[in-house]
Amino acid sequence: MGFILIGLFLVLMFIGVPIAFVIGVIALLGIFTIPYTPEMTVPMKMLNGLDSFVLLAVPLFILAANLMNSGKISVKLIELALAIVGPIRGGLAHANILVSMMFAGVSGASQADTAGVGKILIPSMIDKGYDKETSVGVTAASSTVGVIIPPSIPMIIFAGLTNASVGALFLGGIVPGILIGAGMMLFVYILAVKRNYPKSARVELSKFFKLLVETIPALFTVVIIIGGIISGFFTATEAAAVASLYTLLISMFFYKTLKIKDLPKILVDTLALSSLSLFALATASALGELMSFYQLGTVAQEFFTNSIGTKWLFTIIIIAFFLFIGTFMDAIPAMILFVPVILPTALQFGIDPVHLGLIVIITLAVGLVTPPYGLCLLLAAKIGDLSIERSFKAVLPYIAIVVVVLLFIAFFPDMAFYIPKLINPNLF
Repeated sequence: MGFILIGLFLVLMFIGVPIAFVIGVIALLGIFTIPYTPEMTVPMKMLNGLDSFVLLAVPLFILAANLMNSGKISVKLIELALAIVGPIRGGLAHANILVSMMFAGVSGASQADTAGVGKILIPSMIDKGYDKETSVGVTAASSTVGVIIPPSIPMIIFAGLTNASVGALFLGGIVPGILIGAGMMLFVYILAVKRNYPKSARVELSKFFKLLVETIPALFTVVIIIGGIISGFFTATEAAAVASLYTLLISMFFYKTLKIKDLPKILVDTLALSSLSLFALATASALGELMSFYQLGTVAQEFFTNSIGTKWLFTIIIIAFFLFIGTFMDAIPAMILFVPVILPTALQFGIDPVHLGLIVIITLAVGLVTPPYGLCLLLAAKIGDLSIERSFKAVLPYIAIVVVVLLFIAFFPDMAFYIPKLINPNLF
């Protein structure tokens, strides 16, 4: 029966059925074949999968991102980024990466970064003489840091699955996020010098400080989220709620770029985007019950114990596996399905859950820019009016940078966690 379900899974994926529905259909059919299992098992497991206080953070962080975009706060961040790195050769591309890192510190969602920043910077880069490939590639690739630099929605989900500390995961994501951003900026600089991309005039010091003062309220959102969680003052969900309220207030009363009439559309967009992730999570929870029945976790543990004798080889296999899974599945259902399967083996090999979480999340971040799923790549390609094939080719060098940082984090965890341990050693 297992082989039939796997075959049906592949067929449904091949004909283009959305992944959440594929998972739900397989879970429904599979559980119905288990003797003496009531029909209500699937909806009960779907509801139980969503019955978690920490999951409230998902729509709240998406709401904060939508409020930022609708309130034009992202425009202020772009202006500040341009003032900082604009005078460097290829300054607009550098600003693209830098503002993605800033935006990541608020939203926790890469798609919101691609949509919000891409709509502004991709046309601007093309107008300034950048080719479409560079404009689309740097926008899509830099958006991946949205799930690595805290806050991060996948980190919240992973913490709920493994009981790992959200604060530790958030702190652990800072170093790899900065390394990925710096690596991308280095590549962009080399490319800009080679192709003679333009640079902006240096901003006067008085104007720079004015921009800084204007953006401090927006950047303070990061302090609220990260500081509140790490200090223990907020849970992740409470931090997301406070961040959403704070973003709403500064958009309406400080920047005055958001009106009450804008709120219904923002809420509808938030619900639509949140439902995609949460429905996939619900169906994945039901499929997880089926996988538990077939004891896939035990089977996997026995396989890795008997066939894979070393920690480093296990790590390589996990990275390769999630790189493959990420090409056609969102990070959240991928983690719901497979993290419980590999977690016992990872613990047996002495891999800390926080370390495992960073490996899995960074690996799945690559899936955001790899077809056929690659949602960030699809969004950026649509904005830039570029084919998926050319867009994917443009993003390959940036994927290589992410993979290099990933391998560094995977095999040198002490160096990766050095700064986070200095900030709060009690979380590790």
